[in-house]
Amino acid sequence: MTSLRDVPADLLEELTAAGLEHEYVWETIGRALMEDLPDPEMDDPTSSSTIAPDARGEAVFGAREPGVVAGLGVAAITFFMLGADATITDRLPDGTRVAKGDVVMRITGLTQRMLVAERTALNLACHVSGIATATAHWVEALEGSTTRVLDTRKTLPGLRALQKYAVRCGGGVNHRSSLQDMAMVKDNHVIAAGGVIPALEAIRGRFPGLPVEVEVTSLEQLDDLLALEDRPERILLDNMSDELMAEAVRSTAGRVELEASGGITLERAARIGATGVDFVSVGALTHSVKVFDLGMDLVES
Repeated sequence: MTSLRDVPADLLEELTAAGLEHEYVWETIGRALMEDLPDPEMDDPTSSSTIAPDARGEAVFGAREPGVVAGLGVAAITFFMLGADATITDRLPDGTRVAKGDVVMRITGLTQRMLVAERTALNLACHVSGIATATAHWVEALEGSTTRVLDTRKTLPGLRALQKYAVRCGGGVNHRSSLQDMAMVKDNHVIAAGGVIPALEAIRGRFPGLPVEVEVTSLEQLDDLLALEDRPERILLDNMSDELMAEAVRSTAGRVELEASGGITLERAARIGATGVDFVSVGALTHSVKVFDLGMDLVES
């Protein structure tokens, strides 16, 4: 494998602009490649036996269904990591809507190394594009309302930054990336602290200035929080009906951001948007998304 120094500067600049740390992306790709090449001395028996090491070729990444592509820059880095002496052309910007059959990226380089990189590159791009596509469906469903779709921390271990980047590519908004970005008082915290208000006050006392979100399950709990002088920055409406959400919006009157969560489905999106809540959080964007169907095919010479 090569090093980060072998990655073109424009690709690294894209990672920076996307909010992705270079080392994180490099290490993520490296761990994925180690699953295919656990013995660094052996390489890929199939490719090394059937393709001359200096043979060069061209491969096309193509969309096999309509959707939103993302993670193509990350996939491209895989070819540089494996020393494919690659040239990347015709790469669509992440967040681009594509139709079935569209070429999304073209790679020329050492054929053997490209085929070794193929599955890792596709796994990453397909997964990230799947999240971007699912998020775009939510954005479309909420069109006409002011409600924005949020992701959650229900992410695959080690892939959170990439998954949250994919949500942004699809037009969504990121919730907190770690426990330390925002305090979030949920039912278990309420039980442990002895109530919603004691939990909020305890956090304010230990971490002044840290944004706090508090989960409520009833309009009575909401009213208790709204009566406070030092309200939380956001209130989570958990498992509420559309009617209760609309009443919560009327009661709050813009004083605190409101987020809907629990029992959320795409079929409900338009109704949730119509209630006027600021956000709807959807764990399924990252924890159970369907991968987007991309393929890599060598071009016959």
